[in-house]
Amino acid sequence: MSKQVVTRSKQPARPLALLLAALVLMGGAVPALGHHAFAAEYDGDRPLDLSGVVTKARWVNPHSWLYFDVKGADGTVTNWGVELAAPNALASKGLAKTDLAPGAQIRVRGFLTKNGGPFGYAVTITLADGRSFQTGGAPNTPAPADGAKPAPAGP
Repeated sequence: MSKQVVTRSKQPARPLALLLAALVLMGGAVPALGHHAFAAEYDGDRPLDLSGVVTKARWVNPHSWLYFDVKGADGTVTNWGVELAAPNALASKGLAKTDLAPGAQIRVRGFLTKNGGPFGYAVTITLADGRSFQTGGAPNTPAPADGAKPAPAGP
């Protein structure tokens, strides 16, 4: 009878080494915090303060958008669009999509875009029932023109 000799490899287990390498690489990855600056799109020297009627609310990431009709002094109606925070940020402040249903009366305070169109960045939205919500959170957003702090979250 012949005896078989079994030898073990001196190499570490390949799957374990690959797993450890992957964990090290993933642990070192830092999420990119790249985000456009407020000043890249909006003009901090051109505040807006508009009242109107909601036509559409788009709760999408990374920024929600609100569209509303504003009637001018001459009777013409302009549909405005304003950028809001992400849906989860709005919800954390107490603002629900149902609060911005088509037909709702609102007041929007914020800043105009640099492109001159009917667009802007909303800092606060006030509803017809008087509740007011901070809807923008860019860290480099200027204070409202009247020096008022953004309104606190709803009830």
